[in-house]
Amino acid sequence: MQDMTRKSARDFDQRLLDLYDDFCHGRIDRRQFVAGAGKFAVAGVSATALVEMLLPNYALAQQVAPTDPRITTSQVTFDSPKGNGPTKGLLAKPVDGGKHGGVIVVHENRGLNPYIEDVARRLAAAGFVALAPDGLSSLGGYPGDDEKGREMQAKLDSGKLTMDFIAAYEWLKTDPNVNGKIGAVGFCFGGSVVNQMAVMLPDLAAAVPYYGAAPKAEDVARIKAPLLIHHGELDKRLVEALPAYESALKAGGKSYEAFVYPGANHGFHNDTTPRYDKTAGELSWDRTLAFFKKNLA
Repeated sequence: MQDMTRKSARDFDQRLLDLYDDFCHGRIDRRQFVAGAGKFAVAGVSATALVEMLLPNYALAQQVAPTDPRITTSQVTFDSPKGNGPTKGLLAKPVDGGKHGGVIVVHENRGLNPYIEDVARRLAAAGFVALAPDGLSSLGGYPGDDEKGREMQAKLDSGKLTMDFIAAYEWLKTDPNVNGKIGAVGFCFGGSVVNQMAVMLPDLAAAVPYYGAAPKAEDVARIKAPLLIHHGELDKRLVEALPAYESALKAGGKSYEAFVYPGANHGFHNDTTPRYDKTAGELSWDRTLAFFKKNLA
């Protein structure tokens, strides 16, 4: 059973966190992850225990409960004819029933887990209509386990999966509580998808990719939406790629801001794992909410 005490990144050797990142992205399997973690085991803490400490602990992370009186939530299904077919998602709205900006919330590479559901509820509590699709819908939906979810998502065609989130955008446009302006926020895989949504949707009103891969340089010219880009300093691969993305954005006269958070890892906003960085997570989220309020009003 997982230790219910929240661990922070400073409690772990950075090389172990990098190993966890490799596991999260499918570059190594669980056997290799456990074997690698064994190199960092200390007296009284086995490799298996270290692995458990690094895995998500959703009991620690709920910021906005489904029963929060500020919001209403429902499960919805929308068609995705160019994607993987009918797609389910969590729809969260402010309880007032008025018109608000809409936000598509794009999950990581493991389906619609409790952390992403909570992000949608946080957005609703902040005054937005948020739709968090489950990209695993065609395979039965998020299985309740991130590792299994990651294995399932790896089986899907990435192009069709992106179209499921494009379909979510089109569906949310028809929601009577949306004021006509829709943005998108995504994390890891979801950050990459948000960058692609900015390329593919000329009327996207705002795009917030968290530690996502940049689109192809030749596609940047198609971007119309303002961008708010978040990366962690220790996420070397993506941070090293950021200057080229910024150069393409500047060359095209695009509206954007990019922030690299000191000492933060990939996944620093996800408050269910030790990679969470409280300072970076909260500051980036404050910036995200202000960005959406500015562009989706």
